[in-house]
Amino acid sequence: MTSTAIPTTAAASTVAGRKPSGGWGRVLLYVFLSFGALLMIVPFLWMVLTAFKNDLEIASFRWLPGELRWRNFVEAMQTAPFLRYFRNSLLIALGETAFTLAVCTTAGYALAKLPIRGSKALLNYFILLLLVPFQIILVPLFLVVKSIPLFGGNNVLGQGGIGWLNSWWGLIIPLGAAPLFTFLARQFYVSIPSELAQAARVDGLGEFGIFLRIMTPLVKPALITIAVFQIEAAWNGFLWPLMITTSDSLRPLQLGLAIFAQNPAEVQWPYLMAGTALATLPMIVMFVFAQKRFVEGMANVGLKG
Repeated sequence: MTSTAIPTTAAASTVAGRKPSGGWGRVLLYVFLSFGALLMIVPFLWMVLTAFKNDLEIASFRWLPGELRWRNFVEAMQTAPFLRYFRNSLLIALGETAFTLAVCTTAGYALAKLPIRGSKALLNYFILLLLVPFQIILVPLFLVVKSIPLFGGNNVLGQGGIGWLNSWWGLIIPLGAAPLFTFLARQFYVSIPSELAQAARVDGLGEFGIFLRIMTPLVKPALITIAVFQIEAAWNGFLWPLMITTSDSLRPLQLGLAIFAQNPAEVQWPYLMAGTALATLPMIVMFVFAQKRFVEGMANVGLKG
């Protein structure tokens, strides 16, 4: 008993007297991260504070407003059709997300669980597509959307009209499926044991029923991760709506804000910042409520082959 107590006590005293390893490194890391967080927060803080100022306070570049002008938000809604822009962005975000979840989850399931000939080559193709910048495909995508047959005055050959240009179809469908989301969905389906699908097939369940009733409920973190990414991308979309829309009734929020600030000499900065702050609020709320599932989904995506 005595022989075993002595080294245990010595080890405990050694551990107690040991200096924490990497103490200065951790302090420097916290300082660096805090500085980076401050750089991220300052522009957002300036935007919110500017939304409560009057024109004189903006001209003098004061950080804090003399009074909180809550009416700036109401007057901003009356100065420009921000409510319409909000509605358009919401419809585009929900439409693209629904289309993305339907297409990318089915494609991901097929790549992960179905015995498709050349599935590895298809997966490599999707991975290669991740390297292609969106700006490169803008012009080809524009020509494809313009040439959709039997839409916008086009004939069966896709000629004579504008196709899906300046329409909800053109705003939602072309950006509704991305290689990244198909790859993410495939990675989650791969992590599910195939024995579940085999047991369901023995019980007589069809392949679509296996996908919809057995597999998909087990990948809720993946669905939330894809939905968060897609909603954020659609809500902040600017370049594609700028290219294909000419009607103010179809313009989303980011494009509407840019048009509102077209003439710098006449920009009403309190109203612009109020509209921008309101445009940011839905994304903040979404990340707050979906944070747990989103982090879980990103942590579990893995690199399983």
